[in-house]
Amino acid sequence: MDQRGLALADLAQEHIDDWITGATSQRRYLVRYFLKWTASRRLTHELTVPSIPRQEPQNFLDEDDRWPLLQRCLIDDALPADVRAAGAITLLFGPSTERLCHLTPEHLKLGDKHAHLVLGRHPVLLPPRLAELLRRLAEQPKQRPQLSRVRPGPRWLFPGMVPGKPISTHGMTQKLNRHGIPVRTARNAALAALAADLPSPILADVTGMHRHTALRWVAYARRDWAEYLAARAADDEDRD
Repeated sequence: MDQRGLALADLAQEHIDDWITGATSQRRYLVRYFLKWTASRRLTHELTVPSIPRQEPQNFLDEDDRWPLLQRCLIDDALPADVRAAGAITLLFGPSTERLCHLTPEHLKLGDKHAHLVLGRHPVLLPPRLAELLRRLAEQPKQRPQLSRVRPGPRWLFPGMVPGKPISTHGMTQKLNRHGIPVRTARNAALAALAADLPSPILADVTGMHRHTALRWVAYARRDWAEYLAARAADDEDRD
């Protein structure tokens, strides 16, 4: 702010992004708490600071396990519909559990031929079976309508026990894990698969993650894929 002659009220997201990009220490990320305080008092606009970078992701669901588990979510009528839908979204697109829990029918875009789900800035195409599951969840009647009138709120695809509130992130994680869908490893596998195919700006737009997080995922996935190809090439040479 001193270097650019900015007042606190003039701070924009681009200023925060540039400052964080030039970080030589993780201490810069702690400014998120100050900016949350200033935004709550209307001293600044709502500004986003990514989480402190963590170590590279670990504990991935193997692809040989991921696809059968996705198929189970799509076709197994023995599973609750909300578990099937939430599990499939996690296995395909890897959104954070918080973002998953806060999905509403407005995030679902149903067309004559195709259906899309809005997780970030741009909608993602849904498989027909998943689209049908989400349509059913969107059309289900509100639970405990007499309480909902007292505490009105948005409709949720995954409502919680408290009227007008979505299911908690802990509750969703526990629910999926209880039905054999390991949330963290499933999400990591989905994000790694997407990051291997998509540039970081598109990955951020599609999933709703911060652009710095998307950049780290793409860097990780590309390096991991390069190492895999090198190992495969070495194996082929050995066989020759």
